[in-house]
Order: sequence, then structure tokens, then C-alpha cells
Amino acid sequence: MRDITMEVVSVNVGLPQTIMYQGKELVTGIYKYPVSSSLYISKTQLDGDGQADLTLHGGADKALCVYPEEHYAHWEQVLGQKMEAGTFGENLTVRGLLEDQVCIGDTYAIGDVIVQVSQPRQPCHKLAKRLDWVDAVLQVQETGYTGYYLRVLKEGEISKNTQVRLIAKDEAGVTVAHANQIKYHEKTNIEAAQHIAALQALSASWKQSFLKRLAELEV
Repeated sequence: MRDITMEVVSVNVGLPQTIMYQGKELVTGIYKYPVSSSLYISKTQLDGDGQADLTLHGGADKALCVYPEEHYAHWEQVLGQKMEAGTFGENLTVRGLLEDQVCIGDTYAIGDVIVQVSQPRQPCHKLAKRLDWVDAVLQVQETGYTGYYLRVLKEGEISKNTQVRLIAKDEAGVTVAHANQIKYHEKTNIEAAQHIAALQALSASWKQSFLKRLAELEV
């Protein structure tokens, strides 16, 4: 257990909305805003929240999107603007739970809610449009400041300023940062890809992605 305090500093939700971007309509659920009340989290979704593209977002493997508060200072400096929690489309803005410390399969208690890390967050083009920054996706991948997803093992209420308690570390010890490194930078590292693909707690979509890569590399 680490001495640093791990906590939820903001709970953010938002329903899909239609925006205009470069003269075209775009339906997106990336606009999330902080709430002051506690909200119920089911196995698939936080109350009051929604996703536009359910093939890429939401579901049991991606019930909660998490982003570390510590990264905001970097992006504010890069973009020259103040950002509020939820700007990266995350449901939970957290402190003390960085990608190089959190492992896929780690299990945490957030109050009475039990969650498990399932995969890194894979930024999509809607983040670039949300920030009005064409390089957003590439920069998030390059820095490794991606955030990650949680599956819900025990439903319940979540509220801001709730401390997060580590229940169990995954034995494989594959950090979110390492998974990102192999995904985006070491694309021919077969051994690492095999190790990640074999993780029991890894989301179905990331497992499929790594298995597809392995099939191509091993031809």
C-alpha cells in the first residue's frame, strides 16, 4: 500500500449531444461536467451519463472512464487555458492513481463500490474536437497521459472527495503505462504483446486488438 492519498476529486457526467464542427453535425458524449451529488454506478454506467457510440464506449469493460488530475497542469500549459474536471471526457477525475502505478486487473474500493482496472483509455477523434486541437489524440498517446477504464464488480454510490482504497494488486503487474507503451510505441514486441493479451482482467476489445497484432506479427 502506498502512503499517498488516493481519492476521487470530481464525478463528471453528460448525455450525448449534437455539436457543429467545421460545418458538420457530430453526436458525441465526450462533454462531461462535474456534479456535486453522489451518483449510482451500475455494472455498465453512471447515472446521468451516456455515450454516443456504444461500439467504442461504455459497457461492462468500460463502465467508468478515469483521468488523473495531475495531468491537467501539463495540458493547461500546452494549450494555454484553464480546464475543469471532465474536460477529457472522464467520469472520475482522480488523484494519486497515475498510469505508471495502476495495473490492469488492480481492484479498488471507492467507498462501497468495488472496481477493477480493465484497459487504458484509447483517445478518439472526438477528444480532438472537444479541445479544438487536431493533435490531441497523438499528444495524449505520446505523453502516456491517457487515463484508463474501470469495470464495476460491486455497484453502489460514488461521490467526489471519496478516498480510494487498493484491495488487490494484479499478480502480472502490467501497468497502464506499460500497456500504452506496447500498444503505441513497441508494436513489434511479440513477447510483451503476448503477456498483455493473456491478462485475465484485460478488456475484450484490447485483448482482441493484441491478438490481431500477434497474428499479423507471427505470419
